[in-house]
Order: sequence, then structure tokens, then C-alpha cells
Amino acid sequence: MLRALSAGALVLAFGGLSACVATTAPDASGSRPAGTASSPPSEADESNAPIAITHIHAVARDPETGELLLATHEGLFRHVKGELSQNGPIIDLMGFAVGPNGTFYASGHPGIGVDLPQPVGLITSADGGLSWQVTSRGGESDFHALTVGPKGVTGFDGTLRTSTDGRSWTDRSIAAPPRALAASPTSGTLLATTAAGLLLSTDDAATWQKLTPPETAVLVAWADEQTIVTTTSAGRLATSDDAGTTWTLHPDTIGTADSLFAERTTDGKVEIIVVVDGKVLRTTDAGATTEVVVQ
Repeated sequence: MLRALSAGALVLAFGGLSACVATTAPDASGSRPAGTASSPPSEADESNAPIAITHIHAVARDPETGELLLATHEGLFRHVKGELSQNGPIIDLMGFAVGPNGTFYASGHPGIGVDLPQPVGLITSADGGLSWQVTSRGGESDFHALTVGPKGVTGFDGTLRTSTDGRSWTDRSIAAPPRALAASPTSGTLLATTAAGLLLSTDDAATWQKLTPPETAVLVAWADEQTIVTTTSAGRLATSDDAGTTWTLHPDTIGTADSLFAERTTDGKVEIIVVVDGKVLRTTDAGATTEVVVQ
């Protein structure tokens, strides 16, 4: 499903990436540093050309603003006051995560003319996604599964890797390639959805133990240190409020999800956001009712 957007703040038309591309900020000498990508120039902002989001790889909330973030094939978008706006350069954000301190982490492929390596490796943004810098493994890694927690970064690019600083990496073993990775907010306990089952690690992916959710877990997220949310192979939600010891399978089908985010809200509810058939859905009752946030 294509999501076409028309707004003055959107500067690029899908399919016309070579005409309008993201540029990098000049340094003091007037040259542009390699390995840094930033938002398109402001003079292009007057364009009303639509941009189509062809796939949403990840969804999250900005901890600073609470705004919904969509990491897409066409870059990062923000959902502000009911409208989507492009946020930063066009990068195919295959992996995306927000760190405990608000830093954005991502991986994937640069758009045409964006001054980042192919693949980008691990890139980070300290300004809410307006600009990105290569932290490590530029030209080497495309992390399709990526998570960040208090212990550091964990990603899968064909090999499972962990890093305490985002620069030096340790290769790890896992029973099967992970579809999704999630780190808990306080302890950094890792979860991985794999063909071998839902796996948990408390020692930075050195060892894993298998959890037993009621249906096969496809995507997984921590809502808080004890609350796990999974989407299942049957298109339902399963939750655990004791870090995976016991589970509740919720009966309502939400559909096959491509992306998942969960958090405990200030009023104590578990907010779950999923992307299903190109639509962004929100629920606070584990799928009994859903609200379409973006379609």
C-alpha cells in the first residue's frame, strides 16, 4: 500500500530521487564532510510534489516530544498534529531504534546523492533525525534487526553483533537469525524472535534461553522492564507482565504486522502501535479496539 503525502514541507517525489537529494552540511572550510547526511536545503521546501512511503520498516515515539516516528524506505517521517512530514535526508532505514538518551540509531542504504556509504553501517543522529553520522561499519553492515538499550547496541546483519559504544563489536551466536530484537529499558535484557522461537538473554547475547508464548512470536517489544508485547503468526497480540514467565493471548485479530512499538503510558496503560497493510494502528486494550493513526 502506497502512502502519498502532499505538503509544503515535503521536498522529494518518490521516483524522482535523483532530482532532489539530501546534502551534507559544509564544514568551516566550505567543503562537505564524508559520512554525514543532513536535511535537504530549505529552498527546496517550497515544493508541493508528493512523496510516497512504500514501506514502513519501524515505528517508535520520540521520547523528547512524544511524536510518532516512521522509519521508512524513503527516510524518517514525523506524525505531528495529524500530519506526516519528512524529517531529514532520504535513507532507506532498514533498522531503526531510539537509545535511552534520545539518540537515534539506524542502518540501511543511502538515497541517491546522500553522502553516506553503501550500506551505511550504524549511523546515529543527535538532532532528532535531521542529520546522520556514520558511527561504525560504514560500507559493511546493513542491520535489518537493531535495538539499543542501557548496555549498548545489538544488531543483525547476517551475524549477530553487540557493541557497548557503537564502534567496536563482538560477534555473538544465536540459534537462528532474528527477525526482531528488543532490549528492555532498565536492565537491557534482550529478546529475539527467531524460527527457533522467542529467545531471551540477560548477558548481552552471550547465552539465550527459550520463552514459551502461546503463539509463535513474529515481532517483539518491551513496554517496560517487565511487560513484553509480541505480534503472533496468527495476527494477534500476546503480552506478558512478568518478563515472559506467563502470557496472555488476546483473541482479537489485528492482521499481519510489519512493525511494532510498545510503551507504558503515564496513566498506566500499555500503548501498542503496529503497522498492518500500510496502516499505522494504535491500541491500548491489546487489540480489542484499534485506532488508525496513519493510513
